Amino acid sequence: MTQNVKIIADLREHEQSRIALIEDGKLAEVFIEFNSDARDNTLPTLKTPSSLIHTGDIFKARVETLVPAISAAFLKLAPKSNAFMYVNEAPDNIKPGHAITVQVSRTATGNKSPRVTPQISLPGRWIVIVPGGNDTRISRRIDDNDERKRLKNIADSIRREFPGFGIVVRTAAEGATPEALRYDMITLLALWNDIEAKAESSQAPCLLYRDIGALGRVLRDEVPGKVDEIIIDDREEFERAETFIERFYPDRPAVTLYDGITPVFEYFGVEDEIRKALDRKVWLKSGAYLVIDQTEALTVIDVNTGKFTSAPGMRETVLETNIEAAGEIARQLRLRSIGGIVIVDFVDMEHSDDRHKLLRRFEEFLSHDRLKAKIFSLTKLGLVELTRKRERPDLKSIMMRVCNHCGGAGVVEREESIALTVKRFIRKVTASNGAEAFVIQADVHSAGYMSQYLDVWQEEFCRKIYLVGMSDFVRGKYRLEYQGSIQGAEEICEELRRANKSKVVIFRV
Repeated sequence: MTQNVKIIADLREHEQSRIALIEDGKLAEVFIEFNSDARDNTLPTLKTPSSLIHTGDIFKARVETLVPAISAAFLKLAPKSNAFMYVNEAPDNIKPGHAITVQVSRTATGNKSPRVTPQISLPGRWIVIVPGGNDTRISRRIDDNDERKRLKNIADSIRREFPGFGIVVRTAAEGATPEALRYDMITLLALWNDIEAKAESSQAPCLLYRDIGALGRVLRDEVPGKVDEIIIDDREEFERAETFIERFYPDRPAVTLYDGITPVFEYFGVEDEIRKALDRKVWLKSGAYLVIDQTEALTVIDVNTGKFTSAPGMRETVLETNIEAAGEIARQLRLRSIGGIVIVDFVDMEHSDDRHKLLRRFEEFLSHDRLKAKIFSLTKLGLVELTRKRERPDLKSIMMRVCNHCGGAGVVEREESIALTVKRFIRKVTASNGAEAFVIQADVHSAGYMSQYLDVWQEEFCRKIYLVGMSDFVRGKYRLEYQGSIQGAEEICEELRRANKSKVVIFRV
């Protein structure tokens, strides 16, 4: 059955990118990245846009110094950006002052500069090309030997047609046609020719190619099928997406720029769905519900009949509840990005026919998942053990952290998430009126964290922002206390300070 697939991209805030995958009107997956390379599986502190250098970016760099003791070189990527490279990766001898084309292989972390390599690779939807390479490799995640042989034959044929390039066939290419792989090769060759031409005409140091960003990575790596519509809330990213779509998507989905005042996730109801995906309990339409508990070792999902009594008999009630739960569990595994070992405690079923029927339907629901899930068993007690591949951090670990006040028994929302929620609220307020100053109340801890970004936010929104930390606010609570003149904001802050004395902390720039 053909699905209607929509991508909604929340990219206005430079500190974070969020992309929602909507299938037939339901949120299927959400991809969240903070501004450094999310593939490090870390959550860095928020940075200003000018500091961004992404993995995959390509520069024409200038060699600054050589350090023979560690066989390394330091290069200038941009006026204020240096990088580190191992000399033995370069095919030719390099000296200070030389220009060299390099690709970022690791972003800056802490006090460490970005690491670069002269060995370039350009990923497409189905393949990766390696300029100067001379071999064909197949993703190890493709298990079927016949499929591996088929893809290698196709890739070898393409490589003979376009010599001078190595080819890596990606996992997403499993089942792809020869025409699709060849189309990918042609588009990537055109991209490489553009990069080479720019390198010839530009002086080092300069940026030659900017990686496609979070939205492009989702379109390239996470959505192998057809996309009907892409909605983007940032004009620059919208223009980049149009270029990417033209290059890699022959079916050309509709690309729409969203410029409403209400944040795009809030407008389309995605924000509420993300919040629900953090809840422990998930209600089903029938009145039954799931309880999802994630631990370090595994995830346990309990199925409860709840209020569901619509079937004519107990046997039918149990089977219908379990089948409905199986469909929702398959959706929740994708939505929450749950990987590793999963134990599902379905409602007990006495009849083996019912257990087999449930197992077949569960496998059918899981078959729509891009990441392979394998079911191992279904016991008489209704316990199902399965595994699902883990490719990125789960939603809970991205948005929540262990609570410091309960010894690790609970979790609280991350400071980064709270800060960006408040920032989106400020953006919505500033877009709807011309007040020159705002007073935002928040819990003391969150206000203190956000205070380090006040000067950046004030410059971005061209408004004066006052943050008031309230000791009686629960974590994550915030509200707009005042909007108007700077003098009025100062007076409000002073009133709050006098009224609450030691219970408030006022942050201003």
